[in-house]
Amino acid sequence: MKFSNYLLNLSTALVDKSGVDLAYLLSPRKDHGKTIIKEFRNPTRQSMKQFEGSMESPWDEIAIQYVLVVNHIARNKPIEAFKEEAHLVSLFFRYFTSNSGWTLMALFSMLRDLRDLAIDVTYENGQSGTMNMEEAARVISKAFTNCVMDRQSPYVESRKWGVYYVVGLIMKSYFRVKRISLSKNILRAINANPDIPPLTAYPRSHQVIYRYYVGMLEFLNEDFVKVSSRSLLSSYFFNCVSEQELTLAFYTCHIAAKRNQERILIYLIPLRILRGHLPSRELLDRFPNLDKLFSPFVSAIRKGDLSAFDAVLEKSERRLVELNLLLTVERARELCMRVLFRRVWVVSEKSNRMPISLFHSALQVSGQDVPVEEAECFVANMIYKGFMRGYISHEKQMVVVANTNAFPRPADRVSPYANL
Repeated sequence: MKFSNYLLNLSTALVDKSGVDLAYLLSPRKDHGKTIIKEFRNPTRQSMKQFEGSMESPWDEIAIQYVLVVNHIARNKPIEAFKEEAHLVSLFFRYFTSNSGWTLMALFSMLRDLRDLAIDVTYENGQSGTMNMEEAARVISKAFTNCVMDRQSPYVESRKWGVYYVVGLIMKSYFRVKRISLSKNILRAINANPDIPPLTAYPRSHQVIYRYYVGMLEFLNEDFVKVSSRSLLSSYFFNCVSEQELTLAFYTCHIAAKRNQERILIYLIPLRILRGHLPSRELLDRFPNLDKLFSPFVSAIRKGDLSAFDAVLEKSERRLVELNLLLTVERARELCMRVLFRRVWVVSEKSNRMPISLFHSALQVSGQDVPVEEAECFVANMIYKGFMRGYISHEKQMVVVANTNAFPRPADRVSPYANL
């Protein structure tokens, strides 16, 4: 494609208001871009000044800028390509802010290209390249503002329909450079704009991305107690914001997107385990990587084998640290101890009066060489956190267990996350 034909196609896409064609024409990695730069030996802004005025502003500048981006990509200069792409997006904003939502497809494509170029810079320059990812997040944040501030377009054609997709890109950028706390500003901006359409009205892909990152943000903040004010489900079923958002993300995710489902389940499964819901064999069989990571823990919990749990935790420590899961999985050890103590109770014919020495012996059999006093502390902790119902008679070294529902299901506790 020659540059003159490119200008003609660009003009046609604008007249027809074809967002798909516009997105294709502005993508710097498509084949037409590679053929365009063959016309120019080494295009620069100065050498292409002759094309200014060939289209209505700002599209003459956008077309020229597009050639510069493609040229730097072809010459494998990611830093220069990123800078020119950032300028290209800024030029596009001048048109985007005065038009309705038909331009959203082009916006999404350009923002993805900007983020991908920032990733290329990061790979080439390591830690120093993260500045470009932060810059990409700042540029994408301007797109978010332009979408939110649309007050004139008809409801169906509003730029607000791009809000959650753009937010997803921003949060992806912040998570990649570990500036996760900056995501809170975006969430506050969404909550401060009640005229944004409800999340469920957006495409499912937008919902999944947004819910995943909100769930991840709450997970990393260890926000296990409060209930989201925008919850679609009763707090009776969900008392964990992170679990709620990740669960909805998983069930909204396309069934064929196994990689995305796996990314969600990596964090959803530990949260569900803390509530006492162990993953089924059928689920783990669908995701071999998750099976390898979580099955040993699930097996140890089912058996009440503290020794096996500790061994797996030590073996998997490095991987769990990489995934920010170590502390969460470590807390599931209490479920393992609950199963062990319940087995002691069952072996004792479900007696409501049991000597602490029985629990002490069970801990020793499970590989925990602890004194009786520490065993008593473990029992007290189980009672305090709602895993057991009863009380301890310290003087008589007896545990008095409730006559009914002595070992409630973990999910039935008043607040499974309250004491985490």
